[in-house]
Amino acid sequence: MIVDTLAEATWVVSGPGAERRILAQNEELMLVEFRFAKDGKGLAHNHPHVQTTYVASGKFEFTVAGETRILNPGDGLLIPSNAVHSCVALEAGNLIDAFTPRRDDFL
Repeated sequence: MIVDTLAEATWVVSGPGAERRILAQNEELMLVEFRFAKDGKGLAHNHPHVQTTYVASGKFEFTVAGETRILNPGDGLLIPSNAVHSCVALEAGNLIDAFTPRRDDFL
């Protein structure tokens, strides 16, 4: 079964200089696009979901469980369940994130 929510996707503020929209989702998995202005932030937080992040464009500084790295277009990372993580957009850009299970708090 194909589940497509992009036609209905609306941008929602997700942090300073950042917003998100849900691309597709079901109970087991959620795909979300984030767009950041330069210096936009994903504030430090954690959640029980496993998360993957793919840098579609821009340059980001990510901190995951106390380890900081710079990610460029084409880079990706995995964020384990409950790991505290944050990011700063060093350049304007977009991230594509997947969460399992779905982030019901985003609905």
